[in-house]
Formats: sequence, C-alpha cells, structure tokens
Amino acid sequence: MDYRQIPAILVADAPGLDFLNSVATPFDEEVDWISDGEGLLAWLDQTGFVPRAALEAIRTQSTAAELDDVAAHARGLREWFRGFVRKRKGRPLVAKDLRELEPLNQLLERDQQHGEIVTHGSGDATRFELRANRRWPSAESLLMPIAEALAKLVCEEDFTYVKACEGPRCTLMFADHTRGHARRWCSMAICGNRAKVAAHRKRLKEQEIG
Repeated sequence: MDYRQIPAILVADAPGLDFLNSVATPFDEEVDWISDGEGLLAWLDQTGFVPRAALEAIRTQSTAAELDDVAAHARGLREWFRGFVRKRKGRPLVAKDLRELEPLNQLLERDQQHGEIVTHGSGDATRFELRANRRWPSAESLLMPIAEALAKLVCEEDFTYVKACEGPRCTLMFADHTRGHARRWCSMAICGNRAKVAAHRKRLKEQEIG
C-alpha cells in the first residue's frame, strides 16, 4: 500500500515512538511511510518534526538519490532503536543502558542548533523565551529532529510504561500516560475495537456450545 494513501499513525503519546510506528500494518498490508525520500519528507511534514519551509528547501537542493539515501539511514536508525526499546520496555532504564546508545550520541553530535532569544506579548505582558533553532544544510540534517525525539524518549519517558499494543498482529508501541497505566491498545478505534468484537464472538460461540 502506498504511504501517501493514509495519514501517519500518531497514537504513541511520544514522538520518538511515533517514529518507530512509521512502519505498521493498519490494515492487511504493511505500510512504511519512510520507504523512500519523498515518503520521509511527507512523514516529517505530517508529524511536524521539520518546518515546511525547511522541507521545501531541502527538496529543492537535494537529488532524489540523496533523499532516498537519507530515508534508508532513517529506516536503519528506526530498526536499531526499535531493538533497544523492545528489549527494555516495561522496566526503568539503568546506567549500563547508556553504552547501547552510543550510535545515537554520535548522530546528535552532528546537529546544528543554536539558541535565540525571542519575545511574546508587549508592554508589561512581554515574555522572553529562549528558542532553539536548527540549521538545515543538507538532506542528512533531516535525521537530526528524529535523533532529538529518540533522545528525549530516553531522557523524559519512564520505560516502565513504554508498551507494545496487545493486538495479535499489531506492531505499534506507545507510552502509557493513562491514570493507573492500564492502557493496552494502540487505539480503541483500531485494536481495542477488534478485541471487543473478538471477545463478543467468543461469548456467542460459547453460549451456542453451552
């Protein structure tokens, strides 16, 4: 299925996990939203990871081959980090886990960010704020906000509540921010509803047998 036919799935409550969910099977066929360079640009646009003006500038100054190469790097990063998360979900991270994150730190070193003081409001209501800006010198810089999202997932989320959807065929992951941390499904509209329908059919079958 063409990734352009359906919007990106953003149900994880954590941008780093939404990136892992950029390949999924929402219907009967796997969809990879970053299967090529144009797919990566579209996904970054839908998710707001990169400003639209920066995406257009990079599209203009890059060849299709360069964009496809960056998309391949993004897929590699995605699957490497998926392994890290799947191995550690359901428990807090510990100091020794940092050793496994060296590839991510190496990528973060290449980021080109700078701070800028800006204001909001006027007069007595004026508020000063330090805003982070990023330079976009090449197609490879598209990986930087992704790396930042993965780093924030590691630093800001309690991995005890990072979960995989319980849907039998679902590959989606999410951060459980619900009260009591009782979330089981990527979405009640998708896997939650399927589970309810399956449970209802099972009860009907048991009644018929009984």
